[in-house]
Amino acid sequence: MKHGVPLDASLDDAPAGFLSFSDDGTIQAVNGTLLTMLNLTRADVVDARVETLLTVGSRIFYQTHFFPMLRLHGRAEEIFLLLRSKDNGEIAALVNAVRRERHGSWITDCVIMQVRERQKFEDALLRAKQQADDARRSAELQRAAVETANAQLERQALELELTQRQSEELSEELSAQTEELSVQAEELGRINDELMLRSEELEQQRVVAEEANRAKSTFLASMSHELRTPLNAIGGYVQLLDMGIHGAVTDAQRDALAKIARSQRHLLRLINEVLNFARVEAGRVEYSIHAVPILDVVEGIRPMIEPQLAARRLLYEVDIPRSEMACVDLEKMEQVLLNLLSNAIKFTPPDGRITVSTEPGDGADRPVRLLIRDTGIGIPADRLSQVFDPFVQVDTGHTRNAQGTGLGLAISRDLVRGMGGDLTAESRLGAGSTFILTLPRAESAR
Repeated sequence: MKHGVPLDASLDDAPAGFLSFSDDGTIQAVNGTLLTMLNLTRADVVDARVETLLTVGSRIFYQTHFFPMLRLHGRAEEIFLLLRSKDNGEIAALVNAVRRERHGSWITDCVIMQVRERQKFEDALLRAKQQADDARRSAELQRAAVETANAQLERQALELELTQRQSEELSEELSAQTEELSVQAEELGRINDELMLRSEELEQQRVVAEEANRAKSTFLASMSHELRTPLNAIGGYVQLLDMGIHGAVTDAQRDALAKIARSQRHLLRLINEVLNFARVEAGRVEYSIHAVPILDVVEGIRPMIEPQLAARRLLYEVDIPRSEMACVDLEKMEQVLLNLLSNAIKFTPPDGRITVSTEPGDGADRPVRLLIRDTGIGIPADRLSQVFDPFVQVDTGHTRNAQGTGLGLAISRDLVRGMGGDLTAESRLGAGSTFILTLPRAESAR
């Protein structure tokens, strides 16, 4: 049975979460407050890897920024992370951490404070979205009612015309028709009153929809601040180190700082795209399309995935001709490839292989087909058609340690389609997966 390092009772019941882990990521101690926050038991956590408590995005941030910062400075303050609870829910938290040598080993102690303001905005956003959906459905019902009223008016106009043609021969019937017309006039008046009332309701619903948009904007602005602030701080520290403020920097260290800075800038761009997911849905994302060598894009993101590849002992192969070019937005293409390769790494067992290649093709009218293959766990046939749906996670029993938000593939496909291409997948359970990027071919590739 796992017990871990015993904690003082006052620390175990402290109003903030507490966690200790060694340099290899093994959790040594955890207090009851954090276990309650994540709905976990001590046996679930002690001796597990600290990455299992993080979402996919925070896992990457921990590997590429958070832990390197601890190794470099010995501490990290007010770091924003998303923790993963037992039911795979996301819990926003601010983390203060100190790395010390204790009993001959390096141990990192973390104090974790839950950020409840984010939950408030998310709840407001969900309520606003529900109100907007209700307003849309009500508007559709109102439109149907108007169409019904118009059809009824057209029928009544035809009846009136027939009555006028028969008036000379059917005087007695004319009186009856006059009474009928009076009744119909009253009905039309009632319908008109209902239409006026429904117009007022539509106006109220328009106001509700505008409030929903404002709530969404407030939420995005808040999240943008919370996420960008620590990233900008990382960028600033990298620049100070590169300038030699804290001492001389070797060529190898300068090269490492350049990779950190490039990763930090890319993560900032990635956060901007994720926070603008609503714009992707609304089709308001702007694209800067240029002819780009595919090999340069693939090699440009290699430093960002090399730590994960090395950690899982994965063979990474690239087979793309230097002349292969496509018309794409460079930043969005990097975001799509990084997401697909991160997924491939996550679902490929150790000592597996990941291959990035293109299919041969001649002529500017034939698109570029970029293939990302892995030897991972694969996707069941009955779930393959759903992997690009927002908030969908394929649960095969092998992926319980690699959960995410379910937005990555949906955003990636929307971005690729926005560049004039498409993203599809082929897979067989237990035999790996292949994701196929179809992109417009640049004329200069001929």
